[in-house]
Amino acid sequence: MVRRFLAGALLAALASAGIVAAGQVTLARRDADTLQHKLALIHRHAAVPVPRSAVRSTAVSEREVNAYLRYHAREDIPVGVVDPYVWILGDGRVSGRAIVDLDAVRKHRTRGWTDLAGYLTGRVPVQATGILKTKDGVGRFSLQSAQVGGITVPNFLLQEIVSYYTRTAGQPQGVALDAPFELPLSIREVRVGKGQALILQ
Repeated sequence: MVRRFLAGALLAALASAGIVAAGQVTLARRDADTLQHKLALIHRHAAVPVPRSAVRSTAVSEREVNAYLRYHAREDIPVGVVDPYVWILGDGRVSGRAIVDLDAVRKHRTRGWTDLAGYLTGRVPVQATGILKTKDGVGRFSLQSAQVGGITVPNFLLQEIVSYYTRTAGQPQGVALDAPFELPLSIREVRVGKGQALILQ
């Protein structure tokens, strides 16, 4: 539950369930362990209600998030998505990149010659940038730009990739990038600053 929260809600859906690629920063296991501890604390906070006037805050850094993705969240990242990396840019903006197997997306259904996704092949970097807005326990991610293999693509093409890799038995169509979503664990708001996010419960 805690790991799914990180991959799904905090990173926007946080760039939506791991459509996020290898950074140049050296990532230490101690940073991953620090975030794991903070996520456990967030989980414990959720189990103990507080008055509306009381606010509990937890800051998570970009370095901690990326170290966590590398060392502790591998089993939560969909097969076909590797080397996730997230940038917390500030003023609500986040960006994510990963190497994604586009053959799996292309082959999962029959396509006509006018279907752009039918031309996606190989394992290539996919990057997305957008704004995460949260309020009163609800979040929404507004996609600003998407690139596949370094080429800017229409938002609907990224949506197809995200939909494929976020499908579950309970949600067979996957995650809709622009749909509002409920923040888990009694989180009221996520404030995205430069290099860190502040989680308010």
